Amino acid sequence: MTRVEIGNPRSLSRRQFLQRSGAAAAVLGPGLSLVRTAHAAGDDVIRVGLVGCGGRGTGAAAQAMHADPGVRLVAMADVFANRVQNSRNALKQQRPEQMAVDDDHCFAGLDAYKKVIEASDVVLIANAAKFHPVQMAAAVEAGKHVFVEKPHAIDPAGIQLAARACEQAQQKGLGVLSGLHSRFQTNIQETVQRIRDGQIGEIVAIEENFLRGPYGNTQRAPNMSELENQYANQYRFSWLCGDDVTQSLVHNLDRATWALGETPPVRCHGLGGRSGVQTLLGDVFDHHSVVYHYANGVRLYANTRTTLNCYGEYSSVVMGSKGIAGLMNGRIDGENPWRFEGPVPNAHQAEQTAFFKSLRDGRPLHCGDYMTRSTLVAIMGQLSCYSGKQITWEQAGKSEYFLPPAVDQCTWDMAPPTQPDENGVYPVCAMPGVTANI
Repeated sequence: MTRVEIGNPRSLSRRQFLQRSGAAAAVLGPGLSLVRTAHAAGDDVIRVGLVGCGGRGTGAAAQAMHADPGVRLVAMADVFANRVQNSRNALKQQRPEQMAVDDDHCFAGLDAYKKVIEASDVVLIANAAKFHPVQMAAAVEAGKHVFVEKPHAIDPAGIQLAARACEQAQQKGLGVLSGLHSRFQTNIQETVQRIRDGQIGEIVAIEENFLRGPYGNTQRAPNMSELENQYANQYRFSWLCGDDVTQSLVHNLDRATWALGETPPVRCHGLGGRSGVQTLLGDVFDHHSVVYHYANGVRLYANTRTTLNCYGEYSSVVMGSKGIAGLMNGRIDGENPWRFEGPVPNAHQAEQTAFFKSLRDGRPLHCGDYMTRSTLVAIMGQLSCYSGKQITWEQAGKSEYFLPPAVDQCTWDMAPPTQPDENGVYPVCAMPGVTANI
């Protein structure tokens, strides 16, 4: 990745921004001109909409406003109305001068994202990952710049849709920002560059670890249905989050893919399961391990665990013929030792700052290449852990498999995809050796 210069937004009028950062009206098609869809506002205003008002979405909105003084948050949506209000209140305290979300632009429900897209120039998507590809595609189709939190899909069908949306965004000249924020973390940028310049020699193997406790639970209200409970606890249900290889380990796999020069693996084999049955809300695994094989003989060993009272580690270690590099701490040991000594800004903020600066400059960032590649690396690993089978890159890329139900079949009154037993324990989402997903 070419390093992005981060600085203050340049003085560019709203009219210039809308004309330069999107494609021409002829490319967008009738009725999709960004200028036509603009609110009557100051020339320097960029209207931003938020889809997904949990902690990550609220954080992304705050960072977008911090990135550019001309940003105004104008619309918000979530499946739950109370989350919209809680997020709006929190953001009003943080950035009151940039909050422009009135009651008429607070939306709730599964289709609420459509109204946010209509009201915005830039759409921030940070809700349940199952919906990311569809919502991203809708935003791009409407001619809007978009930020999409990771993972960008949870299954092969989803990442194919995301890839098509990225291609369309590039054709339209629209910006696409990925939530894989390691690409904007200065110590990791420098370490990866040194690896690719040969400072540790030839890469021999990579070890990736994301070992921690489980995500927190949203307490179930007395009047909440089982389906609403699952929507509220998206990280605990595979049909919404895709499980932890795609949900969390994707960060590690993106860094490894970056260090390997964006080379995808040839095949992988994984294992996983659930050990904490009596304490786990949801149907996801609580441990995964995946071994990725590359054409040049390199192997990538990737591990994630979400179990209480166990050893924790968050690391990316690249082993070479002349040394070992630690990406997270900016360190190389071996024949050519080195330590990163510069400041390390918040990477979430750095990516939003770079994104909005690129829009002001009329050269929108487009992260579609690595965001789809790294997500597919994670998806193939998750497929292997669930099925117990070896999965090839070609199989994963060509598969039409999706985690049911399909997005267009997700409603508020459908039967829950999984049900707990009399003790409140959910059946595990997959059975390696039995589950088929390619």
